[in-house]
Amino acid sequence: MDLIQVKKESGGIAIITINRPKSLNSLTRAMMVDLARAFQEMDTDETVQVVIFTGAGRSFCSGVDLTAAESVFKGDVKDPETDPVVQMERLRKPIIGAINGFAITAGFELALACDILVASRGAKFMDTHARFGIFPSWGLSQKLSRIIGANKAREVSLTSMPLTADVAEKLGFVNHVVEEGEALKKAREIAEAIIKNEQGMVLRIKSVINDGLKLDLGHALTLEKERAHAYYNGMTKEQFKKMQEFIAGRGSKKPSPKL
Repeated sequence: MDLIQVKKESGGIAIITINRPKSLNSLTRAMMVDLARAFQEMDTDETVQVVIFTGAGRSFCSGVDLTAAESVFKGDVKDPETDPVVQMERLRKPIIGAINGFAITAGFELALACDILVASRGAKFMDTHARFGIFPSWGLSQKLSRIIGANKAREVSLTSMPLTADVAEKLGFVNHVVEEGEALKKAREIAEAIIKNEQGMVLRIKSVINDGLKLDLGHALTLEKERAHAYYNGMTKEQFKKMQEFIAGRGSKKPSPKL
């Protein structure tokens, strides 16, 4: 049985599933390597435009399998090629997390590496680094505070108390909360809306947003200007013509329903 499953659907959607439901999708070292490889392959696969990331059963990911902790935390863990979060961050295409049940510690960090999050109403995000004496290394100590605010992030991480889906949505961490069993359906709807757009620009906009988040606002605005000027300066007359044709074609269609 593949513990990391990749399913490519027609229309440009790929679904990556952590498939170890009896262990609440806890991660072994081998699973981490396979997960990193799966995201790496999505970047070069021209048939894939959006990746949906989910977990089988009643959990998204309950974290690292602590029965194999030494193999997880030591060895070649610094290798970016086998680090799933590094590979998620390197993936140019949008990643939509469909979170069902628990996203605990490493699972929380995998959720934070997604671009858009859909959570079932019973989903819970929990940071147990402090409880088990594990130092965060996939970004939770830095990313969460930038999304939900430093005070709330400190409470979540220092108490190891769960963040519910409804609260996560109010704090701007989760995009949509849906009923149980509906997360994948909603993720597909969002993916289909993304795929209807011009894919080259989808990649560029994801990149400038994510890169800009690492900068202060002044430098981020400069980054946007620089990339915009470089893009338009590099466009040919043929590309401008294609842009006009694309806009004309979109204008003849009915507007998409609201997300």
